[in-house]
Amino acid sequence: MLQIKVFGTTPPCANCKRAEREALKAAGQFPGLVEVVHLDAMGPEAAQYGLMVTPVVVVGENVVSTGRVAPAAKLVPIIQAAISDSPAAQGG
Repeated sequence: MLQIKVFGTTPPCANCKRAEREALKAAGQFPGLVEVVHLDAMGPEAAQYGLMVTPVVVVGENVVSTGRVAPAAKLVPIIQAAISDSPAAQGG
């Protein structure tokens, strides 16, 4: 299953909430294939992405948006490409 990580502040700011909503909207177009997880930008997972601003959206392991809300319309083709490139999609 493809994971979308939304890194934001705790408690979440307005942009972090919007980023998560947009990610959920995009993920909804791929039922059963994508999950969205909200993570704290100050947590241990954030260090591997070198976060400097929030929100940050990571699809798979690729940072696709930093410091702004990525609209669902932008995320959908990125998700589609990630799903198509996954080993499971290629029969492996």
